[in-house]
Amino acid sequence: MATRLLLVVIFGACAAALVKIAFFPDRAESVVSPEASVTDPIVAVERGSVVNALSLSGNVARDDAYAVRGELNGTVLAVHVGEGAAVASGQKLYTVRQDDPRKDIDVLAPEAGDVSELAIVKGQTTTVGTETYKLTPARYHLLATVDPVQLYRLVNAPTEATVTITGGPAPFACTGVGVQVTAEGTASVRCAVPADQTVFAGLPAKMDLALGQVDDALVIPVTAVQGGAGSGKVWVDAGDGSDPEERSVMLGVNDGVMVEVTEGLAEEDSIRQFVPGFVAPVEEFCYEVSPGVEQCDSGMSW
Repeated sequence: MATRLLLVVIFGACAAALVKIAFFPDRAESVVSPEASVTDPIVAVERGSVVNALSLSGNVARDDAYAVRGELNGTVLAVHVGEGAAVASGQKLYTVRQDDPRKDIDVLAPEAGDVSELAIVKGQTTTVGTETYKLTPARYHLLATVDPVQLYRLVNAPTEATVTITGGPAPFACTGVGVQVTAEGTASVRCAVPADQTVFAGLPAKMDLALGQVDDALVIPVTAVQGGAGSGKVWVDAGDGSDPEERSVMLGVNDGVMVEVTEGLAEEDSIRQFVPGFVAPVEEFCYEVSPGVEQCDSGMSW
């Protein structure tokens, strides 16, 4: 009987304890510390290297045809080529008998290419400025598309790039690099293929641009800068709990991840890793919860 009474007392005490834990937790344990808060990540300004290299995909294309206008007043005596003819540089195209002074002059191809829209016949009178034919030059270029957001990286771009053609010759240099932006906002980069390179229109190719490099420079993440081309703003943390100080900086080489700071910061300065209002990218983490069953959760990358 005593043993039964003892067991009843023990079970009663356990039940009371469980009720307290479930419905009346210790108030001291449930209070959240007022110091607990989400803080912005802080990074230190460090020294490092930045290599600004851009690789673009494009295609080989033939240069556009252009109109050739007559430079003589006279009468056409003979036409030596036909529509669609492929001509060499300096090849005779047609002959004009000039009026004053009276003289027969051969008109030559300005460069190699294909003749089209031939607008002269024997016996025709020609005048200066009249369009006589079109010439599609035997020249090629590489045209590569570029994301408009990359255009600032192409400011002061070099005039030469390296071209690699899929299944083609060894990489070679192309010259005359230029950036084109259409009225619709489409951006592209173009360079001329050297005449000694054998290429064909439509071939896929890659254009590599070396846009700049610095070593042992002050560098910070691009996410810490508002702006990015020449100048910007960062938020400097004093480390004493005060609000970060907005500060203007001058920027240099940018590789899309890190950017050189040429003015406005010193080594070991602390700055916010993200500008105000920046939303850090969300990363998804997946793991196997049971054989053949995967679960994914999302979380902020920082």
